[in-house]
Amino acid sequence: MTTVTKNLLARKEKLLERLGATEDADQRSDIERQLEQVDTALQFLRAPEQTSE
Repeated sequence: MTTVTKNLLARKEKLLERLGATEDADQRSDIERQLEQVDTALQFLRAPEQTSE
């Protein structure tokens, strides 16, 4: 696992914690948007691994 992947997973974990701790709709929307970006980045980084198998 690369450093970039580890950092993205750590960021995702923190965002999920924040999502569970907030009830503000605007904050939740912003966190969900950031989670989508992190997930997209993780999928992009994993794509080469899947094609090489």
